[in-house]
Amino acid sequence: MPSLSTDLIRQLCQVKPPIMSASTLPPVCYWDSAVFERERHAVFGRSWIGVGRADRWKEPGDFAAMELAGVPVIVVRDIEGTLRAFANSCRHRGAMLLEGAGNCRGIKCPFHGWAYKLDGRLAGAPHMEQTLDFDRSEFGLVSFRIAERHGFAFVCLGSDTVDIDTWLGDFGDIHAPWSLETLVSARRREFEVNCNWKNFIEVFNEYYHLPYVHPDSIDDVYDPPDAPDAVTGQYATQFGTTQGTGGLLTATQEHQLPPIPGLDGRNRQGTRYTWLYPNMTFAASTEAIWMYEAYPISPGRTRIGMTICFPPEALEDAAFGDKADQYYHRCDVAIDEDIPFLEQQQRGLTSPYAKPGRYSYLEPSVANFACWYADRMVIAADA
Repeated sequence: MPSLSTDLIRQLCQVKPPIMSASTLPPVCYWDSAVFERERHAVFGRSWIGVGRADRWKEPGDFAAMELAGVPVIVVRDIEGTLRAFANSCRHRGAMLLEGAGNCRGIKCPFHGWAYKLDGRLAGAPHMEQTLDFDRSEFGLVSFRIAERHGFAFVCLGSDTVDIDTWLGDFGDIHAPWSLETLVSARRREFEVNCNWKNFIEVFNEYYHLPYVHPDSIDDVYDPPDAPDAVTGQYATQFGTTQGTGGLLTATQEHQLPPIPGLDGRNRQGTRYTWLYPNMTFAASTEAIWMYEAYPISPGRTRIGMTICFPPEALEDAAFGDKADQYYHRCDVAIDEDIPFLEQQQRGLTSPYAKPGRYSYLEPSVANFACWYADRMVIAADA
């Protein structure tokens, strides 16, 4: 891994609790190629990476090819219904096996025809009969750990990372009122943004920008938030009450769907924003969740997956289609308002005169992630 300068390590060491006295991440963390390369190993290589809702893979053979911080990966549901993750690299001479998303009966290399079962075992290798001591059982796809929890899917590239339940800690307890595992994905879209992956998730998790970026769309919906929750897992979360639902624009609140069954008390009066480190975030509102995965392409470019989920009962509502369109519209409007500011911020961060700043009380989840990130980058520098 590329080394970090002594000055950068010193600056990262200033990003530590308590958050009201912490510095922001050094601007170089958002644009420098050496930092980007190090975080591929120190952050993504040692984490459980969120790859979206598990119902992206409904049926046996459903697959999605993706890059996780530069590593080509296939996620596929096998014939037994088990979700699996493999290196997207043929065991013959390394060709990429699949692209995009779809359904397949098996995985076949387009270059030389090596074929694999959905559980990764090598099923066929043409013209290898003269190769000495060739044992098919030794040439299955390289596999990674993968887990389904609370309706989400996670992939771990590192062999020494803790198990998924230890990683999530008390996530399940804090989010139990929303019955996350029962929710159904109703729409998913993907797009790319000219900003660092951290910038994108940061803006989703802070209230500070609302009156400046969203003055006419969603600012009036949100009340001042609660203090951030103290958690034991690798995530940050914060609840705040809303005027109506956070899932709709100020002007379209009359289209609200019924609340998530079983959700009661104050949880029915607001939205919980959660950042699952390192790259997945979501808002759990009264009747829906909307979420994002951020996949770094380069220091200044990120691929985003965006999904909106509802309880299955909502999908049975005769008016669901028209009402759901209003939820999709709200998310599209908000992100279209965010993106120009994110790209402007990215340009500003690359200035040689950009310096670390300080956090507002309206940015606790951003600050908590920054402390987590800095700690991992410094530990990797010491390793």
